[in-house]
Amino acid sequence: MLILLQFDLIWNRKFINSLTEKLFPLTETIINLENVNPLEFFGVNNGKLDLLKKKFPLLKILSRGTQIKLSGAPEQIENAKEKIDLIIQYLERNGHLSEHYFEQILGGDDAETIDNFVDRNPNDILVFGPNGKTVRARTQNQKKMVAAADKNDIVFAIGPAGTGKTYTAVALAVRALKNKMVKKIILTRPAVEAGESLGFLPGDLKEKIDPYLRPLYDALDDMIPADKLGYYMSTRTIEIAPLAYMRGRTLDNAFIILDEAQNTNDLQLKMFLTRIGANAKAMITGDPTQIDLPRNQRSGLERATRILKNIDGIAHIELSEEDVVRHRLVKAIIKAYDREKEKEENQH
Repeated sequence: MLILLQFDLIWNRKFINSLTEKLFPLTETIINLENVNPLEFFGVNNGKLDLLKKKFPLLKILSRGTQIKLSGAPEQIENAKEKIDLIIQYLERNGHLSEHYFEQILGGDDAETIDNFVDRNPNDILVFGPNGKTVRARTQNQKKMVAAADKNDIVFAIGPAGTGKTYTAVALAVRALKNKMVKKIILTRPAVEAGESLGFLPGDLKEKIDPYLRPLYDALDDMIPADKLGYYMSTRTIEIAPLAYMRGRTLDNAFIILDEAQNTNDLQLKMFLTRIGANAKAMITGDPTQIDLPRNQRSGLERATRILKNIDGIAHIELSEEDVVRHRLVKAIIKAYDREKEKEENQH
């Protein structure tokens, strides 16, 4: 009897699906989950995906990697897509969504709740990295960097070591690439630091340059899976190069970051800023207390921030020891050095 009942249910579902296919032309759509953690969307053992399938039994719902494929009647697909968009919107802002709340959103009237949440937490999560790691602006000034980058084409982010300037800038660049706002990312920094000249370092050019660019590689490793990062580097979608390589180029449709800008002179910084082409964004990060230029050279960063202060489309964000996100002692070390510097200045 039970076997017959189960057979009836299976047959009825097949009959309904067959009838639906005849009455309504079927379409299909693919939804990308590139900007959210797929595990958070699908749930452990596909628990949330099963809830989605139960909510829309007339749709064929398949998941593959970071994509969902919906097949069925156009009206059903539209309804499902509406709910999925709300869930994605929530995950982009919050990073995590419980099964209970997932069900609530599928249930119906949660658009208002999500709108309220979006208003309260703008730009919180920037990138979903490998293994579900979320990269977000943590401090008030990092959030100001994000807001400034959204509204301006050039942003100067100035502050001491450990304040997340470079990390936040790289996250913004990766987000822009993933959202197809730009076609490539260019990361650059002056290659001469701590009194060393490239000419006297051993090895070929790449070996000489890479140690200077290591912090940029480290940030990218946190945000892009290794195989994808390798592909981006090989196709020059992401390019990491010393500042001297920027000369003579026009950088269109790109997100460009100049790191350690305190180690540029006037001419170098002007050269960099005038490389920026159409549909490009640039972030310049630096720490005026860590200048490694020879004594007879002046840093171009202080002058650039001063003379470009009131130009529309250029923003200036200052970070402080309050933004330090490294070891708790780093904040104390920065404060101690600042106090010592003040003492020396007062004595003179």
